[in-house]
Amino acid sequence: MKTREEAIAACMALGGCYEDYPFSDANWTVMRHRGNHRTFALIFERESKIWINVKAEPMWGEHWRRTYPAVVPGYHMNKQHWISVILDGSMSEEEILPLIAESWALAAPKEKGRKQTC
Repeated sequence: MKTREEAIAACMALGGCYEDYPFSDANWTVMRHRGNHRTFALIFERESKIWINVKAEPMWGEHWRRTYPAVVPGYHMNKQHWISVILDGSMSEEEILPLIAESWALAAPKEKGRKQTC
């Protein structure tokens, strides 16, 4: 995965989402859940590479940053809850897709009527 189109397609394959362009800068593609409109990925070009910002549990975000040089703190995002994946060819699609899927799950609409237990 190296292009914006491939990144968008990977996000869309998860289902229940749409592309948005809410900023005056068309460089930013925002991927949102259809049900709650929450953002789960931001796709943009920086330093001649495509980057994807995705949500991550803080513990996992730290792990991914230590594991992959192409994973850095989230660009223009809360560094505790977001990471940026630089699509520079150093990570395989099989390594990137689970990060996008986890972000999708973290931002997914909550089930209504589900009672929380202690």
